[in-house]
Amino acid sequence: MARSTFEGPVLQGNNRFGPLRNVGYSVLTQSVVLDLTNTGNYTANYAGANRVFVSSNNVANTNATVYTASSTVYPPVAATITADTATILYRGAVLYLPYGSLIRNVIVDVQALQTLTTGTVTGMEVLVSNGFTASGGTARYAALGTSSTTFSAGRQSLTTAFSATQLNNLFAGTTGDITNPTGANTDPNGSLISQVVITLATNVSGANGAAPFTAGKYGIQVVYTQPDPSIGNSTTYPYANFD
Repeated sequence: MARSTFEGPVLQGNNRFGPLRNVGYSVLTQSVVLDLTNTGNYTANYAGANRVFVSSNNVANTNATVYTASSTVYPPVAATITADTATILYRGAVLYLPYGSLIRNVIVDVQALQTLTTGTVTGMEVLVSNGFTASGGTARYAALGTSSTTFSAGRQSLTTAFSATQLNNLFAGTTGDITNPTGANTDPNGSLISQVVITLATNVSGANGAAPFTAGKYGIQVVYTQPDPSIGNSTTYPYANFD
């Protein structure tokens, strides 16, 4: 099957203009699978390591840089991931979305709960934000699980409903968190990228060691649409002839 890559967004329908315009946005998804026992960079399901998160935008997961969110700082500045301790272990992934994307859902599937070489798991939390979020911190988009309970195998749901602030953040669109560090953007006011960071915080008792996990596998999906803010509005029909 052919593959096509372009800046988008993808719009589909058969009435392009006027008040009965029925063009809709395609739903997009990015996903990552983290096998907490896999410590091999550039391998499928690689889950990073102490203070190392991974990027999902490759065929195999690779080490990623989590940036301190800023729409003006160029080049972007790397954030610091909190180091593992005897009471909490951090693993996670970074997804890059088009600026202004509308996140429709965050799905977490548990294939295998984590177990440890030393110590026991006492709780689990998944935090979805535009930067690294420590356990008990603020999740900009979603928070799943609690520090006092563990997940069960299968598809997870929010422990509580989205807060009003989280709903506003989801509906307002993703923020401009990164000024493109690849050299394509030399203007700090130019092209912006949204950063979505999935933080898995495992609460533990008595953990230690460089490779603490003996099991644990998570699949994470972020479902979103990429809006087009330049196609007109209710007072400027017909919509421009470029979609």
